[in-house]
Amino acid sequence: MGGRVLELLLVVASALLLVQIRAAEPVLYDSFDESFEGRWVVSAKDDYTGVWKHAKSDGHEDYGLLVSEQARKYAIIKELDEPVTLKDGTVVLQFEVRLQNGLECGGAYLKYIRPQEAGWDAKDFDNETPYTIMFGPDKCGSTNKVHFILKHKNPKTGNYVEHHLKSPPSVPYDKHSHVYTAIVKPDNEVRILIDGEEKKKANFLSADDLEPALIPPKTIPDPDDKKPEDWDERAKIPDPEAAKPDDWDEDAPMEIEDEEATKPEGWLDDEPEEIDDPEATKPEDWDDEEDGEWEAPKIDNPKCEEAPGCGEWKRPMKQNPAYKGKWHAPLIDNPNYKGVWKPQEIPNPEYFELDKPDSDPIAAIGIEIWTMQDGILFDNILIADDEKVATSILEKTWKPKYAVEKEKEKAEEAAAGASGLSEIQKKIFDVLYKIADVPFLEAYKTKIIDLIEKGEKQPNITIGTLVSVVVVLVTVLFRILFGVKKPAAPVKPAVETKKPKETETDAAGSSGGDKEEDEKEEAAASRQRSRREP
Repeated sequence: MGGRVLELLLVVASALLLVQIRAAEPVLYDSFDESFEGRWVVSAKDDYTGVWKHAKSDGHEDYGLLVSEQARKYAIIKELDEPVTLKDGTVVLQFEVRLQNGLECGGAYLKYIRPQEAGWDAKDFDNETPYTIMFGPDKCGSTNKVHFILKHKNPKTGNYVEHHLKSPPSVPYDKHSHVYTAIVKPDNEVRILIDGEEKKKANFLSADDLEPALIPPKTIPDPDDKKPEDWDERAKIPDPEAAKPDDWDEDAPMEIEDEEATKPEGWLDDEPEEIDDPEATKPEDWDDEEDGEWEAPKIDNPKCEEAPGCGEWKRPMKQNPAYKGKWHAPLIDNPNYKGVWKPQEIPNPEYFELDKPDSDPIAAIGIEIWTMQDGILFDNILIADDEKVATSILEKTWKPKYAVEKEKEKAEEAAAGASGLSEIQKKIFDVLYKIADVPFLEAYKTKIIDLIEKGEKQPNITIGTLVSVVVVLVTVLFRILFGVKKPAAPVKPAVETKKPKETETDAAGSSGGDKEEDEKEEAAASRQRSRREP
């Protein structure tokens, strides 16, 4: 009997050991120490002309998957041996990326692909390939975020809906290696880490964390409900009993000539403000028949510089004390006011309830991006069911590289001297980037980041950048606390002024610029479309 018990205990212990060993191994891990060919499949679609390369990270002996050309579309995919379910247990999605040439306009995110229909070929991978999760950095124009998008099927309609993480963290601004980690927990929690540090925590079932909310609202406005014709939404109306005063002159001008003004002594009535340049000469190659009659360019009349003015003198204008403008009846409370009309609420046909997301499994990992930058290096792509595995790989692979990159940066700063960013300035900018990630500043995030990036390029204005961000922060807090709006500035009367000759030229010259910005905006719009399925 004792032998049977001992044998049973050994079996149980062995099973537990196998479970621990299995938990300590990643579901998928690619360090790119060897060439990606044979493991990853490059898309054969015509749009994806970007060339992937197996290349070293700048300054390291470590290899990665490199985006080698600018302004290209890239697509590559790796199918898993077995699909990874997101319904049970913890799933850790982690990868390393280095923006070696920065990131002005482009994405560096991964798509975690759901199982495809029978007969699907990995070479057909493109922006329309359905995914379950999209995760990673994206920056272009006003976009500067680390995306986390869950594509979830509505059980009532059968349609897939993209649910975006609200207030996602910003993309690190430097050119160092960084690790992006998304930890999906069985209790509906998702945590976003950058370099092992938590930047965002959310709950899939919370309407405050995803946009749109995973669970639709129970009721929706009735699309067939119409506002009654006699419904009056005007809180105030003109007083019907008010009458315009008899002495109210609506035709009185806003400005009149100043009758008390006198022409300044020494005014040169007969002198023009501009004269022909006496030193100008007709070019030798000027052809009157082809070029027309030559005229000397104009210059300011030097006599006018010493005198109060030249040309015909006119009395200046002054504000008309009799001006009252158009008369309007004063406003009174509307006795028929019923409030702002809203359609009645009806049950939402798309509403459903669930205890946890019914997410599709992950059957492959794909990188499908359109980027204006080259030098984007992906490395150490990982899927695991244990956070410790992800942390261990981060510590062994990324941390030593990052330390080398930081030391190199310090040496370059020391060599650059005062022209570079000091450690104090670096810390200031790091704090400012964290401020930009505060949720209630979401509407001002782009403006704040623009200020920070300008300060990084011009270290001598660090204090000015700090002050500007503080002003934005104080303004937002003031509006939140007191709910006041800045009054509109009074409209000043238009005054005709003489414009410098250069103004027209400059305006015409600027109309043809900004081509590069237009291209970037077009690229951003196209990349936004590329993340979605029709």
